[in-house]
Amino acid sequence: MNGSADIQYLQKRIQELEEKVEQLRLSRRVLMNLIEKIEKDKTGFVSKLEKENRKLHKDNYRYAKSLLKQNRRIVELQNRLEDLFTEM
Repeated sequence: MNGSADIQYLQKRIQELEEKVEQLRLSRRVLMNLIEKIEKDKTGFVSKLEKENRKLHKDNYRYAKSLLKQNRRIVELQNRLEDLFTEM
């Protein structure tokens, strides 16, 4: 090859490499946008799960408190029945 052909080859090769670099930059931007979207979605989902978890804990606490109150009432009624039967 002569010098002129070498220069043309190298210029063409440089152009190809610059295009590949630009494609890589574009791909990187697309991937970064996807990662950001996934992270945002994940954060929203985790927040929703945490809120639901708090609600379930609160509901569970209320239910347990209600059961305890009902159990106390049952014991009170059983004690009254026993007192009534012992008085007879």
